[in-house]
Amino acid sequence: MIVSHEWIRQFVTHELSAQDVGEALSRHCVTLDSIETLGAHLSAFVVAQVVEAGRHPNSDHLWVTKVDDGSGTLLDVVCGAPNVVAGLKYPFARTGTIMPGGLKIEKRKIRGETSNGMLCSARELGLGDEHNGILTLDTEAAPGTPLLDVLALADARLDLDVLPNRPDLLSHLGVAREVSAIVGAPLRPVPAELSAPLSSLAAKTGPSAVQGEHAAVRVEDEGACPRYVAVIIKGVSVGPSPAWLTQRLEAIGARSISNIVDATNYVLHGFGQPVHAFDLATLAERRIVVRATRAEERIVTLDGVDRPLAVDTVCICDATSPVALAGVMGGQRSEVTASTTDILLEVAVFEPRFVRAVRKAVGLSTDASYRYERGIDAGNTQHVARLAAALITQVAGGEVVEVLDVGAAPVARAAVSLRPARLARLLGMAVPVTEITRHLEALGCTVSGDGDALAVQPPTWRHDLLLEVDLIEEVARLVGFDALPDELRPFRPGSAPDHPLHLASRRVRDVLVSAGLAEARPMPFTATGNEASPRVRNPLAEDEPFLRASVLDTLARRAEYNLSRMQGNLRLFEIGNVFLPRPARLPLEELRVGALLMGTRRPAHFTEPTPPAFDAWDAKALAESAARAAFPGRAVRMVAVEGTPAWQVEVDGRGIVGMVHAVPLDRPAWATEAWGVELTLGVLSSDDVAPPGAHAHAPAEREVGATHAVRASALPTTPAAEFDVALLVPDTLAAAAVEHAIVSAGGELLEQVQLFDEFRGAGIPAGMRSLAWRLTWRHPERTLRDKEIEGRRARLLELLEKDLGIRPRAT
Repeated sequence: MIVSHEWIRQFVTHELSAQDVGEALSRHCVTLDSIETLGAHLSAFVVAQVVEAGRHPNSDHLWVTKVDDGSGTLLDVVCGAPNVVAGLKYPFARTGTIMPGGLKIEKRKIRGETSNGMLCSARELGLGDEHNGILTLDTEAAPGTPLLDVLALADARLDLDVLPNRPDLLSHLGVAREVSAIVGAPLRPVPAELSAPLSSLAAKTGPSAVQGEHAAVRVEDEGACPRYVAVIIKGVSVGPSPAWLTQRLEAIGARSISNIVDATNYVLHGFGQPVHAFDLATLAERRIVVRATRAEERIVTLDGVDRPLAVDTVCICDATSPVALAGVMGGQRSEVTASTTDILLEVAVFEPRFVRAVRKAVGLSTDASYRYERGIDAGNTQHVARLAAALITQVAGGEVVEVLDVGAAPVARAAVSLRPARLARLLGMAVPVTEITRHLEALGCTVSGDGDALAVQPPTWRHDLLLEVDLIEEVARLVGFDALPDELRPFRPGSAPDHPLHLASRRVRDVLVSAGLAEARPMPFTATGNEASPRVRNPLAEDEPFLRASVLDTLARRAEYNLSRMQGNLRLFEIGNVFLPRPARLPLEELRVGALLMGTRRPAHFTEPTPPAFDAWDAKALAESAARAAFPGRAVRMVAVEGTPAWQVEVDGRGIVGMVHAVPLDRPAWATEAWGVELTLGVLSSDDVAPPGAHAHAPAEREVGATHAVRASALPTTPAAEFDVALLVPDTLAAAAVEHAIVSAGGELLEQVQLFDEFRGAGIPAGMRSLAWRLTWRHPERTLRDKEIEGRRARLLELLEKDLGIRPRAT
């Protein structure tokens, strides 16, 4: 996120330098990547006054002037500009000044007259394209005053690394809010440079549609667009922006386009709310409809690209066709042009996932979509709409004639409880309640309650403040992490055990490092492969497009790299993944350790100038040590492969977990043989894991070193539906078989199956037992209806009776 130091000062008045602000933000809030000083190239220029001006005696287009540059001596300066006037002030480059283009101003004669410096045009200063005349300064500043003090061009551009959990910092107001909280300076929500009053015209509202006198708005997809505010402004005059507005945008690297477009960009970067202006006259029936696209609809966006729209893509339409991509970019047909007089100003709330879908569908990312996808302040929509309208009337004239507001403001979130005692335990120091309250209120929170538990209502722009620990972190960073105690304190260890493969890897790593091997961490890609090998669709390097099937394949390439640099003594190992192809199935992913030995066994010494080279027996011993570390307490045996100088590594006399063999590689004549060890520590992904929701049973015997796959999924956001089913099951039929049938018939919405009861006794026929399962169903996007649950229950019982001959137990 690029922010302007002077723009931040419009929201919060402070005396800190840009460097100080950047450092304060880095300490308390967000990482500062860099600072770029703007206007530094003009630091040598001063204000000068032309005292006399006359025609050059040897030229019909040059002027000879006497210039007061504040030095106390009038300087003779030759000027070619037609607008030089005695008594006025202009930018002046003294002798020795380096111009923005690299030219050094020197004292020299021009057609016989000496020139001591140069009066400058806007183009020569890099401030615009005007070059027909020198830049006239309307200022009371005395000659010799630095030009930057007069033009107010001294600014700094701060590049902040804003993380996804802080979308409120994607605006100057958000960054200024943090500066205000850090330095304790008051925040000004509306900059002073926005001088036009906000319209007090009452808004016409409706839950899904509003019909106004000048326009109409209808939202058909309320899930994608919870709120849409349209402001009608009539009588605008499209033209260039005032200097202050152009300067604000140029300070962050944006280009001035017109007063209307610049005003919308000002609101985007200043307040974090994307805004779009439509030419009202181009909207069919002067109507806005937020809906899903239909078959074969297209739009030419503002960048001039004709884009086909996938069906059900959310877009902004008029009465006939799309005019904008919701939350991404407007359409060319409805853009504001020089002939525009009436505009419809859009300030809307679009849900992040819908904007992301639109953006991915058309392959277009914009400043607006970047903010919508991370979340905007949905509670301030109409205020920002009125503010944007006021700015437009300030820079382009016109009058706000109508405000249409469809939808409703978001429901206030529940207050989060914050216990000062809990804060003290986590931070290692007590923070007074008054200070806690002050810090949180500075961020926009509402704090109430007594000293034992505070009720904190987060502001609408802070989506990340959900838990007590989130609030504690806010207090910690504003107090200052460097102010927190750094001594070690008692802690409670975690109860979750380390994964068996992690433990095995750590034991093997310790053994190999103690044996003098160096660990390599290459990528799991290789150039060797065939039609059956897993291939990456978008490889990092075109010469390594395959997923490797052996760790030694990668280590061999590292060995060749060393050999090409005359380094032949190698002891390398890697613990990494390999991918074994399987027909019509995903590759089998395994975790393996590979080690490669070549060169001399020991460093050369005067007692042994030529030490012996590594041989197969060294690799065999290393493999045995690694296998014992990977599978402690189990019998490890090395079995020679008949007819080859290779060994198989067996565990418990039956499981083959690895091989020891010579490694083929491109080696020069002086290099020794390379020996490799490769052991399989376990399986990372496989198809033979229990299906989601299945009851856990004792796993069947698997190959030595294999482990069950661990699958992670997002936490559910929709409510679950549960029902219990009791079945009469013959004693000869295993519960696991019944459960497998339930899972198979349940479909993808069946989340969990839990066996919770077994009963034998009165009412149960001989040779039978009653087994009861609790079934949990959940839809990922909505709440399941009672009718759907009952239908699934009936179908499940029907399939169980048909396939297994079991019926529900009578109540």
